[in-house]
Amino acid sequence: MNLSRDSETVSEIYLSDISPRDKPWDVHRCEASQVETLYRDSIFDRLAERMGQCSGYLEFGSITDPETAEISFKLQNARFCRVRHCPVCQWRKSLMWFARLAKAMPAIREDFPKARWIFLTLTVKNCALEELRETLSLMGSAWQRLVQRKSWPALGFVRSMEVTRSPDGTVHPHYHALLMVKPSYFSTGYLSQARWAELWQEALRSPYKPIVDVRTLKANSKRLQSHTDPNQGILDNLLEVCKYSVKPSDLLSGNKELDRIFLTELTSQLHKTRSVTLGGVIRNYLSESEPEDLIGEEKIDGELLEASYYFGWREVVSRYLKVEPRNST
Repeated sequence: MNLSRDSETVSEIYLSDISPRDKPWDVHRCEASQVETLYRDSIFDRLAERMGQCSGYLEFGSITDPETAEISFKLQNARFCRVRHCPVCQWRKSLMWFARLAKAMPAIREDFPKARWIFLTLTVKNCALEELRETLSLMGSAWQRLVQRKSWPALGFVRSMEVTRSPDGTVHPHYHALLMVKPSYFSTGYLSQARWAELWQEALRSPYKPIVDVRTLKANSKRLQSHTDPNQGILDNLLEVCKYSVKPSDLLSGNKELDRIFLTELTSQLHKTRSVTLGGVIRNYLSESEPEDLIGEEKIDGELLEASYYFGWREVVSRYLKVEPRNST
């Protein structure tokens, strides 16, 4: 999307030059432009129109850390399209999910100080893209059967669904789940990886044994002193749970015609499906609804705000360029 006519170029100063940590804005907005192009002239052309208006103009506030004197930018205002496969909105949603879950962790830790965590990945065989919705439905039913087993060890869980694209045109749907278990899990009721695979096979009612991966998350003692970051292992895996349900790289293979066909069918197959699911006691600490506010808690208090900066997306160089504020006279 080109710069709005009411935004005048200040100079050739770019967001990633002033704030290198904000370079992902350039990357994701460039990907969004490519996905927007794929939606054009398809049955989802309306989504292309929405994406064309997404994050084209950003307002940042600056603040200086009193201890390090480091200046950082915080997003203050932006318009998002909320199209499911928009790389910008997917990125922002993943950040909001991570922030929401990380914020809840201190309270969870306080109420369950001895709880342990495991990271579980459950897979099924690849399926045709046209069979994805049906496959996800079968996986959802299998998950419900799994959590109803007497051997199910989790007090609560955060589960995400991810779909990856294979070179042969099939797709690979799978679950990532962060499970909170009692400390006694490792002495009584422990489930080996082989046993998890058996349980998942039984829940799927499958003739084949699916691939399962399970890992124990261990506390990093150096991080335990931090109130907001109690366990690096947990937070690292929260990132895995919160990441995109479909990576932009799986939408943009380089073959525009095949990518358009893939994206169109994928959009239909994933319509109204849920990416992140919460269960057990975790529901007592945060909402399962999709993040509405894609800016989150970045906004700077007026008394702390030192300066405002404005950037418009410049398609020709695939970067955010510093511009005048839109309400300037």
